[in-house]
Amino acid sequence: MREKAREPEDLTRLFVERSNAGDAEGVAELYEPEAVMAYPPGETTVGREAIQALWEQVLANRPRFEPEPPLPTLISGDIALTATPPADGTGARAQVARRQPDGTWLRLLDQPEFRPPR
Repeated sequence: MREKAREPEDLTRLFVERSNAGDAEGVAELYEPEAVMAYPPGETTVGREAIQALWEQVLANRPRFEPEPPLPTLISGDIALTATPPADGTGARAQVARRQPDGTWLRLLDQPEFRPPR
């Protein structure tokens, strides 16, 4: 059984660990069944199954992800906003997570790449 996110900040760590292990199914399990991801750039991927299929393609190339220090998490009730500044200093990454009935957290919305407006 895979580790669950006990805190919203755990989601990013688990994402990096599972991606680097080539575990697309494990990455998809970090998302709610109807989650929306703004990826690939300019598109959206909707639903856990589609997110898993997307990550199967991405992880087939064996990319290496490095942990990024998180910005402070904002929590209101069962909703959290997490964000990290990319290591290359461009844009930002942000996710909305929701607390599940068992107290763990899953991503609901994921914007993995923000680019500054030109």
